[in-house]
Amino acid sequence: IMKRVLNSKWILAVLLVIVSGATGYAQSLKDFFNDKGQSLTYLGIDYYLNRLINDPGGNTTDIKNRLYAAMNEVVINEMPKNYDVAGAFNRGGTVNTDIAAVSARNEKVDSKNIASSNDADFSRLSEADIAAEIKALDIKSKDGIGLVFVMEGMKKEEKKSYGSVWVVLVDMKSKKVLLAERMEQEAAGFGFRNFWVSIIKKSLVEIEKKKYKAWRSKYGS
Repeated sequence: IMKRVLNSKWILAVLLVIVSGATGYAQSLKDFFNDKGQSLTYLGIDYYLNRLINDPGGNTTDIKNRLYAAMNEVVINEMPKNYDVAGAFNRGGTVNTDIAAVSARNEKVDSKNIASSNDADFSRLSEADIAAEIKALDIKSKDGIGLVFVMEGMKKEEKKSYGSVWVVLVDMKSKKVLLAERMEQEAAGFGFRNFWVSIIKKSLVEIEKKKYKAWRSKYGS
């Protein structure tokens, strides 16, 4: 009987830990959307899973070694004028920026995996894939909520080209994904860098105009 009681207490203790942990994560997101004073750290654009689709002329070595970094840098350098992360997420002022972990992850990209001729690669990722990618980022030393754009696909077409990207809010300390939503945008601009990083610019505009309000209604109430 004593052994059964001890087992029951152990099971109860485990359940309490699980429930309290889940409540904590939900509360973090709720607090974030209800309190614009809560800080946000912009972590950058993660290209590790990205595929460049139907662009046989794309120099994948240059994309990996130079252009991925260039696209991340342009977002940082042109905040908030062209990439208003603070405005999109209603932070009321500035956001913290730290793209070191994402930059390190992008350096591990195998350039042989960038190019694709398979249209299905444009929408191949799941929430589980995104969670696994966030786990691979070295962000455990940080506190608070971080924002990562996980690029999924950049699909080149004759008339219009599109990008698919996941907008991810993460509890950095635990690497727990709090929100992951996939978005598609039409690419525009001159030169590879400006053309494809426009996906991030347009995503931020959509978040500010529409998505943030919907997220706040869903997660903040």
